[in-house]
Amino acid sequence: MFRNSRSVGARRHGRERGHWFTKVRAVLAGSLVLGVGGSLTLAAWTDTETARARFSASTFGIVGSANNGASYAENSAAAPAALSFSVTPTAMSPGTVTYAKFLVRTTDATNVTGTATLSAPSTTTTSSTSLAGFLTYGVRVIPAAQTCDATSFGASTSIVVPSGSALTVPGAGSVPLAAGGASPVAYCFAVTLPAGTSNAAQGMNTTATWTVTGTSTS
Repeated sequence: MFRNSRSVGARRHGRERGHWFTKVRAVLAGSLVLGVGGSLTLAAWTDTETARARFSASTFGIVGSANNGASYAENSAAAPAALSFSVTPTAMSPGTVTYAKFLVRTTDATNVTGTATLSAPSTTTTSSTSLAGFLTYGVRVIPAAQTCDATSFGASTSIVVPSGSALTVPGAGSVPLAAGGASPVAYCFAVTLPAGTSNAAQGMNTTATWTVTGTSTS
């Protein structure tokens, strides 16, 4: 029996055409896979931000003036400023009150604020018995431009040491200090030889030395 050559050729052509579509689909599939794989290798966009800070230590120091602010200097226990009292403190009689002002401020180079605290005075004597046990004192902060006297002392409500305190009493609390030498703190001292002090105090003496400690707030 003879096969129809046309039908055989048509079937062969159909198979070849089918194979061609299969190859095309395989190539397209491969292309799609390659396309996806290619997209995964693309670099992402990047950007950066950079910050920097410089750190420096602050500067803090205090100086004092016993001449109403005419000049300021570093004063130490070895070389303290000499307070100028209104009544000569070497000739005190019972009932005498004498006043003196001591200004404290930060140095010009100080770039932070601070506080000042007043110690109890240390005392020394050249007599057989010290006058320190008879004396009382008080300290208040007054405006820097004011004279330290009975009027300014009595008007101040900024009490550092209550009047009538023994020389063993330190200042209470602290006083703020501005940076850069601004706004000096004026301590007004009032030292009293109380009325009724016994004759035993005659000829006695004492030297009282106060220390102001400045502490930076940061």
